[in-house]
Parts: sequence; structure tokens; C-alpha cells
Amino acid sequence: MKIEVKCNVENCKYWAEGDECVADSIFVIGQNGREAANVEETACKTFEKRE
Repeated sequence: MKIEVKCNVENCKYWAEGDECVADSIFVIGQNGREAANVEETACKTFEKRE
């Protein structure tokens, strides 16, 4: 089953046309521990700068 993951960080090496993330897996963390109250309290750890 393919899961669609959207991302608008164009300088990430996993970014693809149409704002698609093409990484094999995604790792997201809560900025204040293991829980988040909203999207602003999360961060994508999969990001790698496009060269």
C-alpha cells in the first residue's frame, strides 16, 4: 500500500515535483518529548539538504 506524504521543503533531497516526499521512510519527532499538542510541536528528522 502506497502512502502519500506531502512536503513543501524544496531543498530537501527527498522532495519531488507536486510536493511529494519520496523517502523510503519518514521520521517525525515531537519537539517537547514524545507528545505534541499541534503540528507546530513536531519536526521532520528525515530532511537531508539537496546538493
